[in-house]
Amino acid sequence: MEAKETAVVLVEFQNEFCTEGGKLYEVVRDEMERLWTIENGVKLLEAAREKGCLVIHCPFVLDEQWVDENCVCGIIAGAQEGGAFRPGDWGTEIIEQMKPAEGEIVLEGKRALSGFTNTGLAEILKDNGIRNVVCAGFLSNVCVEATARSAYDLGYHVTVARDASASTSRSNQEYVESQVYPALGNAQMVDEIISSLE
Repeated sequence: MEAKETAVVLVEFQNEFCTEGGKLYEVVRDEMERLWTIENGVKLLEAAREKGCLVIHCPFVLDEQWVDENCVCGIIAGAQEGGAFRPGDWGTEIIEQMKPAEGEIVLEGKRALSGFTNTGLAEILKDNGIRNVVCAGFLSNVCVEATARSAYDLGYHVTVARDASASTSRSNQEYVESQVYPALGNAQMVDEIISSLE
């Protein structure tokens, strides 16, 4: 993959998931520890910066009015009920280890599962001549998968960073790695992704 044609989309590396005390930390902790998700996310981010990829941070921020107006149920309604990802809260902040550097894109408006919904991500990729999209983050079988599916539908070459993404269980993680990601393109370890960037 040519680095200048590659975007690394970092989905929801936020305190709610990644830091002890986050409202969803306990449900992903075991998989994060097994996969070294944070450490591998940092490694991917540093390599993307060094090689000149387009780095895009994709946080989720709860929009309660939108949830109420659109009769949203399921996982986003659960986040609302649990008080997670509230605007301005510590839990909603991107973790310290992966804070955006100057000039990096931080998407605004992500209130659904895919990083493309309500954010302008499609236009950003097009404007920057991107052909390859690398996705990493949380949850592997929810927002990472949704973002990868959207990228695939728009004609991008998709790669998901297996060990820089995590789900709530090993069975969910292994299912999405073996059954979903191959249908969308690629599922590779971070070291493999880094070595493929030119």
